Amino acid sequence: MSNFAAVVLSAGSGKRMKSDIPKQYMNLLGKPVIYYSLKAFQDCGFSSIVLVCGKDDIDYCRHEIIKKYDLTGVTAIVAGGKERYHSVYQGLRAVGQADYVFIHDGARSMINEDIIRRLQGAVVETGAAVAGMPVKDTINIVDSSNNIESTPERKYVWQVQTPQCFAFPAIYNAYEKLVTDEDAGIEIPPVTDDAMVLSYVSGQKVKMVEADYRNIKITTPEDLSIAELFLGK
Repeated sequence: MSNFAAVVLSAGSGKRMKSDIPKQYMNLLGKPVIYYSLKAFQDCGFSSIVLVCGKDDIDYCRHEIIKKYDLTGVTAIVAGGKERYHSVYQGLRAVGQADYVFIHDGARSMINEDIIRRLQGAVVETGAAVAGMPVKDTINIVDSSNNIESTPERKYVWQVQTPQCFAFPAIYNAYEKLVTDEDAGIEIPPVTDDAMVLSYVSGQKVKMVEADYRNIKITTPEDLSIAELFLGK
């Protein structure tokens, strides 16, 4: 059987939530937002789950989330870095041995077993897979003055989500090269998700796997209300 690990990112602030409490620790149906992601991977039997959070939040996460809610599947809590890719790299370094790793934004609380199982099948088959959904709206590409330049055919446009999952050695080596290049003063491209990091190093194709429109990222107060509705059902 394949050995699966997860790196769950618990970063960000409450700025867009208009709150002094970081969004990942806000109350969602009686539990912190981050709880639901950790519990989903634990319930799916992942061999290791690494929580990446702010340095000052490590003790809080250990006592008020991991121990309080009996999240025994969490094997490590590590401090993140300046940018998202630094945080992911620190998480990957704490994984240890794994065949495949899922990288997930902890603000996506609607992750569930169905999504995880579909991604597991896809990553074992292809080596790299990400969650996403086809867009419902027409998408326009604009120039610097917001004038429409082109309109891609909608059937080829997907909204990217997390988890994003990969063969562990491939994504670890990709992140290691990215960080090493940056440290060496080599200009690296803007990277906003994990598939882009893999592409930066190897150009490997990544399979898009249909997830769920409810798998939203909690960013604003409106998102929190929607998440409460979805989880309540």
